[in-house]
Order: sequence, then structure tokens, then C-alpha cells
Amino acid sequence: MKLYYSPGACSLSPHIALCEAELSYELMLVDIQQATLENGRDYHTINPFGYVPALELDNGETLLEGPAIVQYIADQVPDKRLAPPAGSLDRYRLQQWLNFISTELHKGLGALFNPALPDDARELFKGIVGQRLDVLAPQLEATPFFMGDTFTVADGYLFTVLGWCPHIGFDLSRWPTLGAYLERVGARPAVQSALKEEGLLSE
Repeated sequence: MKLYYSPGACSLSPHIALCEAELSYELMLVDIQQATLENGRDYHTINPFGYVPALELDNGETLLEGPAIVQYIADQVPDKRLAPPAGSLDRYRLQQWLNFISTELHKGLGALFNPALPDDARELFKGIVGQRLDVLAPQLEATPFFMGDTFTVADGYLFTVLGWCPHIGFDLSRWPTLGAYLERVGARPAVQSALKEEGLLSE
């Protein structure tokens, strides 16, 4: 498989999933500003939307959108328990959290990377995300991960998105539970491996 990625972008989530799954993969670096690959190829030929991630499967097909990609990865190694079994209520709970992260956190925090965003809009996004985190943080006080004691692909996605906060001026200190959660997830060997492969950690 080939994962098309940009360091620290939302593609870090499936990268973490691949490391947790211990599957073989090749990383394909994307310049998301120019939408080109390292060899100069137009990335739109892989993903017509021009953003990461994209996962090229061994049969040549391409899968898009992070929440779909991480579930595909998880289903390749069911014994790793990166996602509950398909059709179970817990699987729908996982999808609930993946959708929540995607729509309520990813989009709001991602918008703050835009230097052209007006200050009033910036504060609006921060306020909305803060309201969501007020509800989310208590969910992680009783259990180490979203789905209880077991790390799932939702945890890799939340770690990725909340990891943007120091770079966009969003202060997480109001939610110490989330700070502890990020430390816990970030210490996992697979997460450390993904971060190092993307040049986000010193050797």
C-alpha cells in the first residue's frame, strides 16, 4: 500500500494506523500547497480534491478520506482490535467518534491555519471547538481511550487533530484531561514511529 501524506497533516492519522497495524506500506510525500508529488507529478491524478490522505491499495485502487481509510486499515488486522467488528454497536460508536472528530474538530481547528482568516471568524471557530472539547474531555477521564481500555483508530485521529493546537494558537490547558491523553497516546511506540518517519521527532 502507498499512503500519500504531508508531515503533521491529517494523513498522520492513517500513518499511525498503519504503524499500529504493522502492515507494509510506502510513504508518498505530497506538497499540498502545489498539489504535486516529489517527482513533480500532479497529485490530482491520485486525489482529484488535491488534499491528503489517499491510500493506494495493492490492487491499484485508491481510497480517500481519513475516517474511511483508517477503518479499512483496521479491518485488515482484526486481531489488533484497532476497530470493533463490523456490524457491532461498538463499531457504530467508533464511527460516531470519527465523524465527530472530522466535522466538529478537524474542520474548526484546520481553519485556523489560514492566515487570511479574519480575527472575528478565528475567535468564532475557537469558541465552537472549545464548546465541543468541554463535552469531549470528561469522556476521557474514566478511560484511557475513546473505546475504553483499547486503543482504536479514533484515538490516532484525535491525537493528530489536537496535535495542531500549539501551531495555531489554540490553548488546550483548560482541559488537562486532554493534555494527559495526548501524552499517553504520543508515548505509544507506533505513534512515535509515525512521528519520526514524518520528521516530526528528532531521532
